[in-house]
Amino acid sequence: MDMSDAVIVNSSRLKSIVWNDFDRVKKGDTFVAICRHCKKKLSGSSTSGTSHLRNHLIRCQRRSNHGVAQYFSAKDKKKEGSLALVTIDQEQKNDEVLSIVNLRYEQEQIKSEHVGIGSNSLDQRRSQFDLARMIILHNYPLAMVEHVGFKIFVRNLQPLFELATRNKVEADCMEIYAKEKQKVYEIFDKLPGKISVSADVWTASEDDAAYLSLAAHYIDENWQLKKKNLNFVTIDPSYTEDMHSEVIMNCLMDWDIDRKLFSMIFDSFTSDNIVERIRDRLSQNRFLYCNGQLFDVRCAVDLLNRMAHDALEALCEITQKIRESIRYVKSSEATQATFNELADEVQVETKKCLCIDNPLKWNSTYFMLEAALEYRKVFSCLRDRDPVNMKFLLSDPEWDRLITVTSFLKLFVEVTNVFTRSKYPTANIFFPEICDIHLQLIEWCKNPDEYISSLALKMRRKFEEYCYKCSSGLAVAAMLDPRFKMKLLEYYYPQLYGDSATELIDDVFECIKSLYNEHSIVSPLASSIDQGLDWQASGISGSGKDSRDRLMGFDKYLHETCQAEGSSSDLDKYLEEPLFPRNVDFNVLNWWKVHTPRYPILSMMARNILGIPISKVAAESRFDTGGRVLDHNWSSLPPTTIQALMCSQDWIRSELES
Repeated sequence: MDMSDAVIVNSSRLKSIVWNDFDRVKKGDTFVAICRHCKKKLSGSSTSGTSHLRNHLIRCQRRSNHGVAQYFSAKDKKKEGSLALVTIDQEQKNDEVLSIVNLRYEQEQIKSEHVGIGSNSLDQRRSQFDLARMIILHNYPLAMVEHVGFKIFVRNLQPLFELATRNKVEADCMEIYAKEKQKVYEIFDKLPGKISVSADVWTASEDDAAYLSLAAHYIDENWQLKKKNLNFVTIDPSYTEDMHSEVIMNCLMDWDIDRKLFSMIFDSFTSDNIVERIRDRLSQNRFLYCNGQLFDVRCAVDLLNRMAHDALEALCEITQKIRESIRYVKSSEATQATFNELADEVQVETKKCLCIDNPLKWNSTYFMLEAALEYRKVFSCLRDRDPVNMKFLLSDPEWDRLITVTSFLKLFVEVTNVFTRSKYPTANIFFPEICDIHLQLIEWCKNPDEYISSLALKMRRKFEEYCYKCSSGLAVAAMLDPRFKMKLLEYYYPQLYGDSATELIDDVFECIKSLYNEHSIVSPLASSIDQGLDWQASGISGSGKDSRDRLMGFDKYLHETCQAEGSSSDLDKYLEEPLFPRNVDFNVLNWWKVHTPRYPILSMMARNILGIPISKVAAESRFDTGGRVLDHNWSSLPPTTIQALMCSQDWIRSELES
């Protein structure tokens, strides 16, 4: 057909996606569709529809490179799995290609849930939700759906997929958040124990915005330690302490967990007034055990970070000299070669490499100082050869102080690694490590060098302030470890407190008994007796109920007589039995799961205590010198969207991990 006088028709009525690959031209009274890839001419009449055009695109060899119709052998098909656009003709031989069959598509079908393609289907809504979940999961910017490169990629991968706008993706993310939040509500509603909540402050990477992140920590019905993000709300720097506490209370009540709260975990610098206001609100309704004695918990890793900061601050001048020495060694290949020769001469055996630290990670500064100590003799020899450039080398007293303070940092690094070794550490592992640090601080304070002793005293004050708030909870958690029970307190307390140890151990045991008694009141055994008495008083009768009524009365009699005869409680039996052997693979939660029938009340107490997150710092940020920072991809979004994305990300990741 001669198309020399044909005219391209641009009409707003051409809605089908296929017209992205065809030009519709008019020659006389005839409409023709010309493929933009191979220039083949097909009917472009409105009465012909678009199915024949779509079938051509799938077969078009010029366009096959763009992903609309990929050809595989049957063997490759088996290896790669199913492909949305193709089906296998079982009668074809292995060397034959896959054929596209039964392809029908109309533009109106994009509006519906499913689009039929061969023997499979494209679920538009599911695909759009998958896209939104991918963005949530990987911190991608919402605007990526409008990026040209992404549009081209999706179009070539699946031309039938209706790519959403940024606003539509944001709406899908909010819908995912609402659905996932309902799941978390249902989990909390069925929890067998209490919840502990951690509070953390984040900042934005590009402005001064601050965010309060709340997360729930609990042990589920399978005795697995779990964490769920609850809120990620904007907080204004101008907020008063009253306003901060009110924000937290509103979040707790929104989740309806204020009555299920056991403890809250804060940074060590969080105002006591904020904590007191929240505790008072909860205590008014008698929601807290032991009058809130175990409510206020401070993050142990945060404490270690603060003490490490004190140590590095004391070493500020020494650290700077070490940096300058390393920079000089690294300044030229000749200097580095000289340094290596001297290392061989003095027979340095270390494999550690000299490198400048990262000021944002305090453990990297420790590693730099530790490596420098290994090369102390080499630095001295280098100074003898080049006294002009090595004038900033440490003096002998400075080297000695560096040795001592580096030993402090080494302990803090080791303990921090223990606390963050597992993603969700149970509370029982913290007590012996904290006690060891306490003993070391006592020794460091006795150092004859005032420089060292004053530093140790500064760190000890912070440490004792932490212990004042958290020692009871740590001790109770240690008691609930069957490898230790009360023996660990009896071992450490005399070393720490001398003559006061017995009184302090008695105080801890009184706390344990009080906690046990409160759990016994709400235990299923106690509640079953109470329910039976309530039913008896109601006067409801019936043949089945009558029998149970009499048994309930017997249960009450048995309960009272056993108490009068001084029968052993769960707590007594647990403490009287031998310690469980210590081994590396011991899992305290598995132990309590197995022994719940033997200690029904004490296991309730263990569930609540062991679920307290004594540290709330994520493993990847455990040595950070600054706080956590919100990714710049999300920081410019509305606050409600940020909360939806941050919480949904946590919930989806938890679901994938499980």
